[in-house]
Amino acid sequence: MAALLAVELGRADLDTAIDRAREGLADPRDLALLHEIVTGTLRWQGRLDWFLAAGSSVPLARLDPEVLVALRMGAYQLQHLDRTPARAVVDDAVALVKRARKSSAAGFVNAVLRRLARGDWRALPDPAAAADGEAFAAALAVTAAHPRWLVDRWLARESRDVVEAWLTFDNAAAPLVLRVNPLAAGGRDAAGRLSARGVETHPCRWAPLGLVVDGGPSPELSRALEAGEVFLQDEGSQLAALVAPVAAGHRVLDLCAAPGGKTLAYAAAAGPAGRVVACDVRPRRLDLLAGTLRRAGAHRASVVGVGERDPLPFGPVFDVVAVDAPCSGLGTLRRDPDIKWRRRPADLAAYHARQVDLIRRASAAVAPGGTLVYTTCSTEPEENDEVVARFLRDTPAFEQRSAAGGPGGRLLAEFVGADGWLRLHPARHGLEGYCGAVLARRAGGRS
Repeated sequence: MAALLAVELGRADLDTAIDRAREGLADPRDLALLHEIVTGTLRWQGRLDWFLAAGSSVPLARLDPEVLVALRMGAYQLQHLDRTPARAVVDDAVALVKRARKSSAAGFVNAVLRRLARGDWRALPDPAAAADGEAFAAALAVTAAHPRWLVDRWLARESRDVVEAWLTFDNAAAPLVLRVNPLAAGGRDAAGRLSARGVETHPCRWAPLGLVVDGGPSPELSRALEAGEVFLQDEGSQLAALVAPVAAGHRVLDLCAAPGGKTLAYAAAAGPAGRVVACDVRPRRLDLLAGTLRRAGAHRASVVGVGERDPLPFGPVFDVVAVDAPCSGLGTLRRDPDIKWRRRPADLAAYHARQVDLIRRASAAVAPGGTLVYTTCSTEPEENDEVVARFLRDTPAFEQRSAAGGPGGRLLAEFVGADGWLRLHPARHGLEGYCGAVLARRAGGRS
């Protein structure tokens, strides 16, 4: 409950909340159940609220957060899990609200969940039976457990079939995906070494160094991660890293680099004659980044802290500057279902302003003839097309090039359109939504 409450109150994102809740849990089965209940409850939160609202005598908006979270957890387990008897689920929820010093709500929680345990679930609306577009969007938002504003936004630019496929993708459990570390000794045989330890994998469909974990002992996988043989990185992120045209001997600046997956790709491409400088703002993320590079054996990569609004402490000396911009994360809802409930429409304008400022500051570090790479894990135009268009209007020294024009172009060609953008689409490609653009600084051009 602590993890879900931290997300509900805005005190932590999903990953941070789960990491804190894991403390003191050693049994892999307990860890797996924790992850399933927390991510599952967040994934289906909108639909769970639909059911709970029908069985509650109090509007959900008036409930204390502790009570609402306990109800959602209980409803999720009753509807989606069958390992715990219904009576135990109800009793656990009651115990949780008492432990949270909300004993006055214990009877209420007991009554609502017992009603659901008896099978008294409110019928879901049927999008196919909707009389008009407004009713269709409202029904789809409930059945697919996404906020209405986001469903409306996507329906405004995509067909119904595409949006329904997109929402279905978001609600699927994300696979565990690894990136093989070619910097490690014998790194490219990681799949064989994992198999010898009982961890079975199969290659990703597109990412050349990607492995999807099929199963096996968690301790063995943890050892491989700790040794730097492999790293956690979803396939979309691996492909987005290939947008940067890094070649042997290049000097690369990787801004917003933590946790370091793309940094490792740049370090491997730059080779022993190259140099990678990896930056981030927050001390905790710098520590995480340094640990990733150390385990990977990326000895030609350095970590530098930078100020969030300050000019970068570098001259125009880098062949490639990569900006993996902080964004809404709306392309990664399968992996991070908390994001869809934490974001608001106004957030997109705020991210846009930060992204424009960041790309402008980053451009000052690009050497004449060098490349500025801009990527996000968002599918929204405000954070992609509009940022780059504004930058190009204000910075004539740069011009856009195709994202398929670099060393990874052959692999990326399927995802790059006539406008030169890399666009990974959850519905069309079965991947998290990433976007990327390549901006070349003209030789002799000044920012």
